[in-house]
Amino acid sequence: MSVGWFYRRTAFGFERISRTAYLYQMIYFISGAELVFVFFIILLVFGADKVPDIARTLGKGMRQVRNATQDIKDEIQKSAEKQGLDTKQIEQDIKEVKDEVEDIAGSVKRNS
Repeated sequence: MSVGWFYRRTAFGFERISRTAYLYQMIYFISGAELVFVFFIILLVFGADKVPDIARTLGKGMRQVRNATQDIKDEIQKSAEKQGLDTKQIEQDIKEVKDEVEDIAGSVKRNS
């Protein structure tokens, strides 16, 4: 998977950030007017009586997904502990390899 890099202007020059970090940061730049516009479109499409039901259903779905992912994480953690694996060391090793791959991918992308 190619991460890609974005360069953002700061007060001290440019800062290199990953594509994922850039997208997460862009979520926080949605203005109030844009949120009102999106809500207005949802209101027009679904109607005022359906919006609370939709929000409730979305909340339940998000909670179920969060619970399911937590259950999966817990199951992986338990099976790793049964096997006698040190998960903290594995996480550190994965992070180091990921950083190395991102550095290599970034330099290859800049050179091409």
